[in-house]
Amino acid sequence: MELEFDGEVWSWRGPAPYHFVTVPEDDADAIKAVSGAITYGWGMVPATIRIGETRWTTSLWPKDGAYVVPLKDAIRKAEEIELGHVVQVAVSIDV
Repeated sequence: MELEFDGEVWSWRGPAPYHFVTVPEDDADAIKAVSGAITYGWGMVPATIRIGETRWTTSLWPKDGAYVVPLKDAIRKAEEIELGHVVQVAVSIDV
């Protein structure tokens, strides 16, 4: 499954602050349709992500009935991504 979308970077300031991009509703519905076959627990969905020239493997996190893409500091630094930026995200999921 290949998805591509634009999303705004937001931050969760919990005990371990992290930055995310929310997967749009239509794409999240497509992921949910196949998630039962690929999740490894807690609803996490393994994926390969690309933003700009940076590609990495991670897991999409379930949140509020959708999914979010976690952005590590190293990724944000490599692509000069700041809170509030809108970024183009490519998601590849092995189904």
